[in-house]
Amino acid sequence: MSERRRRSADGGGQPPGDNGRPGGAGQDGPGPDGPGRRRPAGVRETAQQPRMTRAEMRKAAQRGGKRAGGAAAAGADDRGGKPGKPGKPGKKRFIDYPRFGKQGVRRWLPSWKQWLTGFLVFFATCVGGVWYAYASTTVPQIHDLVNDQNNIYYWADGSEMARKGETNRQIVELADISPNVQNAVIAAENATFRTDSGIDPVGMMRAVYNMATGGETQGASTITQQYVKNAYLSQDQTLSRKVREFFITLKVNQETEKNDILRDYLNVSWFGRGATGIQAASQAYYGIDAKDLDICQSAMLAGLLKGAALYDPTIAANKDRAVERWTWILNRMVTTKNATAEERAKCTAFPEPIPRKPPTNMNGEISYLVDTANKFMMSKDPTITQQSIDKGGYKIYTTFEKDKVDALKKAVDDVKGETLNVQKRPEKDNFVQFGAASVRPGDGAIVAIYGGDGVENQHFDNNADAKGVQVGSTFKPFVLAAAMQVGVQTAKDDKGQPKRINADSRYLSDDLSEIRKPDGSLVIGDDGKPYRQKNEDAGKRGYVSLRAAMQNSFNVPFVQLNQDVGGQNVANIAEAMGVRKESFADPKTPTFALGTSTVSPIRMADAYATLAASGKQADPYSVTKVEVKGTARPGFSKPELKQALEPAVADNVTDVLVNVAKNGTGSKSNALGRPVAGKTGTTDENKSAWWVGYTPQLATSVAMWREDPTKHERLSLNGTGGKDSVHGGDTPTDIFTRYMKAALANEKKMDFPTPQPVGTQVDSSGAPSTASPSSSPTMTETTAPTAPDPGAQQPTQPTNTQPACVPGVDCPGTVPTQAPTKTQPPTGGGGNGGGGSSPTCLIPGLCTTPQPTSSTASTGPAPSSTKPTKPTMSPSPTGGAQQGAAAP
Repeated sequence: MSERRRRSADGGGQPPGDNGRPGGAGQDGPGPDGPGRRRPAGVRETAQQPRMTRAEMRKAAQRGGKRAGGAAAAGADDRGGKPGKPGKPGKKRFIDYPRFGKQGVRRWLPSWKQWLTGFLVFFATCVGGVWYAYASTTVPQIHDLVNDQNNIYYWADGSEMARKGETNRQIVELADISPNVQNAVIAAENATFRTDSGIDPVGMMRAVYNMATGGETQGASTITQQYVKNAYLSQDQTLSRKVREFFITLKVNQETEKNDILRDYLNVSWFGRGATGIQAASQAYYGIDAKDLDICQSAMLAGLLKGAALYDPTIAANKDRAVERWTWILNRMVTTKNATAEERAKCTAFPEPIPRKPPTNMNGEISYLVDTANKFMMSKDPTITQQSIDKGGYKIYTTFEKDKVDALKKAVDDVKGETLNVQKRPEKDNFVQFGAASVRPGDGAIVAIYGGDGVENQHFDNNADAKGVQVGSTFKPFVLAAAMQVGVQTAKDDKGQPKRINADSRYLSDDLSEIRKPDGSLVIGDDGKPYRQKNEDAGKRGYVSLRAAMQNSFNVPFVQLNQDVGGQNVANIAEAMGVRKESFADPKTPTFALGTSTVSPIRMADAYATLAASGKQADPYSVTKVEVKGTARPGFSKPELKQALEPAVADNVTDVLVNVAKNGTGSKSNALGRPVAGKTGTTDENKSAWWVGYTPQLATSVAMWREDPTKHERLSLNGTGGKDSVHGGDTPTDIFTRYMKAALANEKKMDFPTPQPVGTQVDSSGAPSTASPSSSPTMTETTAPTAPDPGAQQPTQPTNTQPACVPGVDCPGTVPTQAPTKTQPPTGGGGNGGGGSSPTCLIPGLCTTPQPTSSTASTGPAPSSTKPTKPTMSPSPTGGAQQGAAAP
């Protein structure tokens, strides 16, 4: 054996090299890598442990340090060794994480053993939790459930208004419930009820997912689940409630027979009309016991379980939906073998329920006040439903003021008593309806409503919140407000934007005038011919100011103005002022400006209150606080004010409406004895009549219409009260004035703000070039008049026999009685000439064509005694639709 190998095996050291340094070659001695290479001091070089090159060390490090030599050369090991010294093995950990001996990402990835262990621990925890929740769940007795309580409603001053929520529930045994009802409910709600486990996993997962993602909550629960929800839990659509429902359902399904579950479910379910349980529902809808219900009646009641507020057929809006569901349930009963085809065939006609029997404490206007408050609560708090309201336990503080509610009812009753006589005029004075509402400007509080004759007289619809009644010309102020704030597209300002106009702007008011789009093209009617708008009177009044047009409620100027502004812009302004978007008719129709929209009296009063508050709008509200078990519910604070219109715009519209009330179609309101503004409205064929008026303190709307309760169709008011036609300036204005006298008796008289200038005078196409009032209709002089002062009223010629202009209101252009005799240049008076000459237009585009004399023409706006105008259907001499949707 060589000396070198022998020394390596024995562990001996190297012989001393040059300079006496042990363990290595001298500086110039040969090494293993060849001559001239210096061996590191203190490192032995043997055949078993050759020295690694730097390249080898780098490769070893890249391979994760698998070679022992590389690890030793790199420094410390993973078990805590120090650089250059071998490390000692570390203590074994209970959970090897991060994993020992792994590098990079693998060090942090659990092993399959760790994955399996974690899953088993999680599964065991879930099983234990479910077992504990199931074991700790208790099911109370059915007779301890559904403890109905009263709801208490308070007036604005805090005094009690009404109590509602008398218990209407009677628990009966399954033997006392008709098998028809049992089968109908099972077919409609849960066809597999007799055999399922009580849980619908798919339906529950869908509901949980929808709640977690903020989606719409859905039903599809089993009868057992619905029973648990109705009996033991609230109606809150929350995740915690769903979890509780799951465990209670499991327990009930395990411990209770199916027949008992069905019995209890039918005893605690809500069917509407304040009825909880099938026995109460059977009496409320058909006046019989539950055991006597036939298959047709049973299918109708089973349909109510999907939502009585949506499927009660006695509510007009629900009738079609209720009949459709009734038919579906009957067919479903045959499909699921819960009824035979022969039994199904017996149901050919829908089983109409009997009239409702309201509690006596809901008589008069109380039921409508309660209805308004309930609807507002449900709109503000989604957790408050009609079912929860029927169960009771709420204290509701309202905005209604008792003295004003009583005054409004008295005003309606007094006018009805003086005007209507059903015995004398049964065909004309029957089915007359009134709806009214009163709102505080700048606040939104609804202080009074009139909803109808009372539930004791079988009138259940709340007329103050009526839908489907067209508002007529009470919509015209929205058009004027839009023109003042948005501007007309027919003229541009310095910035190229639509030009904002004022009430002195003049528009053509002639009956059967053609209507043009902003680009000058004709509006085409449904018959393909140019559309012509009709006024009630056939007069040719020429161009009148918008102030005069509003005063006399001419249709033509506002239909044209609506085109110039843009129907959608008008709708946007009306919506900002408080009108609901869903109330609008199609803004693209020519008659949109004439009130074809169907707005409730509450919303009309609120929109006009925006004008009274100088453009500040507040949503109408009827509830200030709701308490449940002594705790106030959130979300019932006073609505915030929004600046819907510029103050100058609102005040200028008010100024125009003050003139309507003082000198125009609403002159009956002068009896109020204080500043008042407002607008009348009468719809096509006289099917509704409105007055919406306001003072600085109060805005009130009054609507009147006729409706056949059996057919739910509008009837004409012509002949009502012995009058040929009923206009908004008649009965509605009379009711308004009587009510406001009483309502404002203790409040001081207040003036409206002085309007600041807004917009400029922008006349429609073809208007005379002067902004001044025109001269009299009959001219005897042949010389041209000098330009008049725009602000001065023109003197009346001795030969003029027509009514004088209303002071402060422009008169229309001159209508000469004969051909002029000599040519006159335009002098600011629109080309008025004398003698028999024909005028020559020296400035094209600024002259108008003389209009022929008409026996029905007048040159000034009609005085306040003039018959208010309303649109009618009339054939056009040149074609085009003639539908005038509304007038005063």
